[in-house]
Amino acid sequence: MSKPRNAEKLSNGSKTEPSVWVRAITANSEWPDKEEFLDVIYWSRQVIGIIVGIAWGLLPLKGFLGLLLFVLVNAGSLYVYFSSFQQVDEEEFGGAWELTKEGFMTSFAGFLVTWIIIYSGLHFD
Repeated sequence: MSKPRNAEKLSNGSKTEPSVWVRAITANSEWPDKEEFLDVIYWSRQVIGIIVGIAWGLLPLKGFLGLLLFVLVNAGSLYVYFSSFQQVDEEEFGGAWELTKEGFMTSFAGFLVTWIIIYSGLHFD
């Protein structure tokens, strides 16, 4: 007998939910606790901010173009994640705008700090 794909069966017959990590990387996961999905969006955005900050510092991108590209990459990638990959009903979370802006300013701050440090360290004497 095979195990159910999205839940592990315990010896007493009850089911447990897969971990947040497993649901985050599995397409069309169910999110009974809405806060967990918002946490995934928040922390994904933080990771994207740091990675893009490192990339922009290495490239060396600067100015308004770097800021604009960050906004497009950050918001765009998370929008694709929750609308296409997870296919959640945005209205359950307050609409697409609420999900798009979840954790954005914190991510922007992390991006700026990382971008400035990498760029300054590599491209200034």
